[in-house]
Amino acid sequence: MDNIVDVLVIGSGAAGSAAALQAHADGASVVILEKSGRDAAGGNTRLSGSGWFVNQDPAAARTFLRSLNGSFTVADDVIYAWAENTQGLSDWLRSLGASVAMTGDFHSTAEYGELDGSSCYAGMDTIEGKMGNELLYRFLVSALAERGITTLFDTEATRLLTDESGSVTGVEVRSSEQTSEIQARRGVILATGGFEANPAMVRDYLRLENPKIWGSPSATGDGHRMAQAVGADLWHMNNMMTITGIPGDPENPTGFFLALWNAHNYVFLSREGRRFTDESAEMRHGHVCREGSYQHFPVQPMNIVFDETMRLAGQLSPSRDALPVGHRVLDEGYEWSSDNQAEIDKGWIVKADTLAELAEKLGLDPTVVETSVRRYNEACTDGVDHSFGRKPETLAPIATAPFYAVSGPPLLGWSSGGPRRDGHSRVLDTAGSPIPGLYAAGAVSSTYSAAKDGGFHIADAFAFGRVAGAHAAARQA
Repeated sequence: MDNIVDVLVIGSGAAGSAAALQAHADGASVVILEKSGRDAAGGNTRLSGSGWFVNQDPAAARTFLRSLNGSFTVADDVIYAWAENTQGLSDWLRSLGASVAMTGDFHSTAEYGELDGSSCYAGMDTIEGKMGNELLYRFLVSALAERGITTLFDTEATRLLTDESGSVTGVEVRSSEQTSEIQARRGVILATGGFEANPAMVRDYLRLENPKIWGSPSATGDGHRMAQAVGADLWHMNNMMTITGIPGDPENPTGFFLALWNAHNYVFLSREGRRFTDESAEMRHGHVCREGSYQHFPVQPMNIVFDETMRLAGQLSPSRDALPVGHRVLDEGYEWSSDNQAEIDKGWIVKADTLAELAEKLGLDPTVVETSVRRYNEACTDGVDHSFGRKPETLAPIATAPFYAVSGPPLLGWSSGGPRRDGHSRVLDTAGSPIPGLYAAGAVSSTYSAAKDGGFHIADAFAFGRVAGAHAAARQA
């Protein structure tokens, strides 16, 4: 290929694909750089549920986003751009040839329905009305190919090129152990994903110990590093989504699974064996409402203790048939056993005949664990959880032996912070001025400074990917 194009996009997920499709539609020549191979590309877009929320009212959406952000505000121009450009995404995808339908099984209503502006939320659309299974990413790949947009796989962007004025003019890339440069006449768009697969950044910014990830191993903060090198400011680097997970191979940083509760016979115990929270609090994409505010949860390692009743109630982690998402399910093809027995045999789920024995296997004080479970069971008998206020309908005793536990740190879904940008997706420097020729969209620079609702990440990626592609295509170098 030529070593000069109008617009260079780094990353081939929802944001990168949307940016490339929009820039191409606006008459620019475009190339996408993707550091992964064909089978592993697409970042968390490929591995996620791949749905986007349906915004039926931009005015209400502005209010809703402000409500979700709370005191962690973002600039008004970003809020307005988000509200306007998340509307009509399904029509845009249909115009590209996608079969779009609303999923009836997930996110039919807002998770944060109590907040002002939530009336904008009209459900979540997906490809064919189905969740995950790479359907959205595969459609985007076909849409790019139909339009002759080139994606260079196994090509890592290593450095942004700038001229003497500080404008971004291209990218240094490495492929097949060779380094070269590609010039961009009008702009470079960072769509490189988050930094959840970079343990050092996770410890520094998110303060998580021994991080384990749910999604793409390629989300290593490349875009953050490159943007900072040319003077970019950062925003809400401490925001994230964590998930209650189940460890697989403890030595594998991507060896975790989503946890699924088919019964209520369980408690969360701290690293000391004490119950510490209301387990029934709704987990809303990394936040729970507790003590009058929306807080990140989980953020600490914990032990999930349960009994035989729950073990027999169904899979502790959904199979591909139930929810085809995540690295272990989609890329490694792992099928969780229907009765959880295979995972017990592997040692991923600890089993014991008594709570005291279970505690010893977990390295906990048996008296502390037995006391914690006894007090919880007393709450079940009383129908009132005086300690943490767990909902009465979820109070089911841990009483039927054998007893089980899964232990480990939170499962990190994605980070949200990155290079600060404006409503045109232009990356801003530390003085608040746009860095000429540099844009960002998607998880590398998510709009969300605090809470978010279902389908918001894909919607954000599409919205600002298109904004970035349009602005870059129209820019005169």
